Amino acid sequence: MRPTFLAPCVPLACLLCGLLSGCELSSTAGPSPDAGLAIQGKVQGGQAPIVGARVYLLAANAGVFTPNANGYGNASVSLLTNVPGSTTLDSSGGATDGDYYATTVAGGTFSITGDYTCTPGQQVYLYAVGGNPGLPLGQANPAAGLLAVLGSCPSSAGATSSFSSSLYVVMDEVSTIAAAYSFAGFATDAVHVSSSGTALAQTGIANAFANAANVETLGTGAALATTPAGNGAVPQGEIDTLANILASCVNTNGAVTGPTNATACYTLFTNAESSGSSGTEPADTATAAINIAHNPGANMTALYSLGSGSPPFSPALTTQPNDFTIGIKVTGGGLDVPENLAIDGSGNVWVVNSVNSVSKFASSSAAISPSTGGFYGIGGYTGIEEPYGIAIDTAGDAWITNPNVSYVTELNSAGTAVTNSPFGTGTQSRPTYIAIDGLSNAWITDDSVYGLGVIKLSSAGALVSSGFGYSGGGLDGPYGIAIDGSGNAWLGNNTSGTVSEFSSAGVAYTNSPYTSGGVQYPHGIAVDSSGRVWVPNYNDTVTVLSNTGAPVSGTSGYSGGGVDDPYYVAMDGAGNAWIANASGFGSTVSELTNAGTPITTSLGYGYASLSSANSGNTGIAVDGSGNVWIANDGANDIVELIGAAVPVITPIAAGLPSTPTVNGTSHLGTRP
Repeated sequence: MRPTFLAPCVPLACLLCGLLSGCELSSTAGPSPDAGLAIQGKVQGGQAPIVGARVYLLAANAGVFTPNANGYGNASVSLLTNVPGSTTLDSSGGATDGDYYATTVAGGTFSITGDYTCTPGQQVYLYAVGGNPGLPLGQANPAAGLLAVLGSCPSSAGATSSFSSSLYVVMDEVSTIAAAYSFAGFATDAVHVSSSGTALAQTGIANAFANAANVETLGTGAALATTPAGNGAVPQGEIDTLANILASCVNTNGAVTGPTNATACYTLFTNAESSGSSGTEPADTATAAINIAHNPGANMTALYSLGSGSPPFSPALTTQPNDFTIGIKVTGGGLDVPENLAIDGSGNVWVVNSVNSVSKFASSSAAISPSTGGFYGIGGYTGIEEPYGIAIDTAGDAWITNPNVSYVTELNSAGTAVTNSPFGTGTQSRPTYIAIDGLSNAWITDDSVYGLGVIKLSSAGALVSSGFGYSGGGLDGPYGIAIDGSGNAWLGNNTSGTVSEFSSAGVAYTNSPYTSGGVQYPHGIAVDSSGRVWVPNYNDTVTVLSNTGAPVSGTSGYSGGGVDDPYYVAMDGAGNAWIANASGFGSTVSELTNAGTPITTSLGYGYASLSSANSGNTGIAVDGSGNVWIANDGANDIVELIGAAVPVITPIAAGLPSTPTVNGTSHLGTRP
């Protein structure tokens, strides 16, 4: 039996308020939490009603979790209760055995009144399965599975929340794609959506559920072309194409037979396995959608062919894409040649713009910073002068390097420079990249003509290193910098093509610099939970060094998966490496497993959303919801790949211990 939650009833009829711009519930206008306002809607497949579908009201399970390859592994929480004549007990013996459900009637409609309980902050969704999609002789399709994200359970009847006071839900293939991609990082299948109980995990899953509203309109089941905030371009044609792929199975009797004269459900399920081309086959279209979100580059030809013919959703793609990542192109917020970006603990995205400003976006991609100019500092010059590097500390402040004026600016969460900011970094220095350690000290590379030092500032901005900074260790034009769990700083020397390592006290290690493993003109750099160092190389490879500097990626590094002119690297919550490719195949991103095996296609991911004549991927980061964010200085936008990665602890500094470990291990590159 699935877990249930029996707490005082909170009306789910307040469902989508937080997802609708300007919506707010009055504390006096609505009834009490026990009033049980209805959730109404309809279930349809390919825009035709499904009668007799079982509709379950579920919530993501937050608490002690059992991680697995695709998610946290716990069963979702069943919210519907026993109300004779309204809900029915599932005794099928399957995954939903012991849950209560409502049943769709004529027109595919359903109504849930006071038949549920939820607790504030639970992330709620609908799951419909089975029913007759308009077939003759009363045939049902047991393989038809559909999803719709409702959002966060409110704290009271009058609280502003994700729940709308007049909730009407259309569950169809578009809403299923929206749900599957938005919470993919927390889902194993349609009835196993869960997270840990940490504050960061709860923030991440709440942001993930809210992201569904950027993809489709819940009340119509239609794909959006523009995000509700108005500053994000949504790939409507791709979403409709994915919906058409699901519809090819939904609008049948669900037979799974093949390979001779293969049915649509057979083709879908055999090409949307849990690991893409291997693993467990889905039992219904909802889980198939989640599996496609987990493996967006797998079996593209077979899947794309299912959506052709006479598709019910349009506009749809007219040619097969490279992959099925869903990328939202985000503009506004003062973006002006975005160079680098970083994620804070709330899931906000901070971006440094080469043209003297900083932009900030909510996890929903809505702009927080002003549309003209973004955020500017308030210290000498403007406080922000052709900024380049950015890192977020555990308090949520953004630290920004300004190479041309030898200082570092610290902005609070409101985008205002803190007291005494900007901070000096030494005469004639060029502070370029920056990383925050486990004690909130800032470590900064210097790529000036001297290029022989690494600068360290205290959490208060005081200069800890002296002169030209810590020197030695083979420093030579250092660019990227990352801190491991021991507090050691790792730097990629772009001039000499080596990697240097310094202790937390600024002392260069005896064997530094490290030259083997195929290191060549590195740019960005990242550290994983094992203390291993990931180094993208100019020659289209990625070198991985152990915490002692020994190469673990062979003599030439890892390659494949579309890695081409890699600039920056970020780790996701499974320890997989995401690489921003600056050129080559079209400015895509590549993903490698922690063992260096390519996951992405030979062209990478995001070809449709990232590739353009003016592309130039610079920064890359993964957020706590599993979204991948890429700064694109050539196209003057940032791109969000929804649910493409495994959620990770943010900011990066939050994954580092305050007490250093002996071997560099940490919580970097792990789930929140």
